[in-house]
Amino acid sequence: MTRHHEEKILPHSAAQMFDLVADVARYPEFLPWTAAARIRSHTPVAGGEVMEADLVISFKLFRERFGSRVTLLPDEGRILTEYIDGPFRHLKSVWSFADLPGPGGHPSCKVVFDVDFEFRNAILSGVIGLVFNEAMTRVVRAFEARAKVLYGG
Repeated sequence: MTRHHEEKILPHSAAQMFDLVADVARYPEFLPWTAAARIRSHTPVAGGEVMEADLVISFKLFRERFGSRVTLLPDEGRILTEYIDGPFRHLKSVWSFADLPGPGGHPSCKVVFDVDFEFRNAILSGVIGLVFNEAMTRVVRAFEARAKVLYGG
């Protein structure tokens, strides 16, 4: 199983970062290797909603669609993603957002991202494993850059 953990302090509010990560339909506009996104459904749940979504990931010759269940919990400042179908054996991620006192009264937040996954195909898993940490760092940087475009800073 491949895992990645990252923490960042960003000059945006927790609510802004939550909204950015929750907007799965817009991922192809800014997220590396994301060729397409489709929201299958939205279901209200206590404290938030559950969304089922498909993403098409394209990297060199690799192009795969996978489905996930995304639980949006705005009051907790958390977004949980669980794998439904596609090329993975296992996939889970957790985003956490917490407001911090920012300099000069400006908003600031701590963003924590954890992901672990395993592909069904051992060869693909080995190939991705070689670049996984760099890929996840680029993904987090893409969210950071998108926040700067949307919210300034």
